Amino acid sequence: MKIEHIGLWVNDLERMKQFYETYFKARSNSLYKNEKTGFSSYFLTFSTGSRLEIMHKEEIPANASIQTGYAHLALSVGTRTEVDRLTEQLTANGYPLVSPTRVTGDGYYESVIADPEGNLIELTTD
Repeated sequence: MKIEHIGLWVNDLERMKQFYETYFKARSNSLYKNEKTGFSSYFLTFSTGSRLEIMHKEEIPANASIQTGYAHLALSVGTRTEVDRLTEQLTANGYPLVSPTRVTGDGYYESVIADPEGNLIELTTD
């Protein structure tokens, strides 16, 4: 069994697509849009084949972000050097650093940054 993809509701579909393409080399499919429902999405594919579906709907209930669920997205970027480099690049470009690079209690080398909409991304080694 494998996780086929993870879905993430976003406010600004194009900005979020550009963010993941720029910093994580994701490749996007064509925009899917359902005019009847106001739903649109992109599937972003990473080099390992993992996929993230970023989704937008014209009318998301006001309390949609107040729910149990998504805590963070962990992306393995390879080496400690790459975690350091990407953390520095993202913070230099204005993305908030939530947790600086460190070795966690369970042995991961990681940092945590926030994407353009405040979703947490854990940058980690393999």
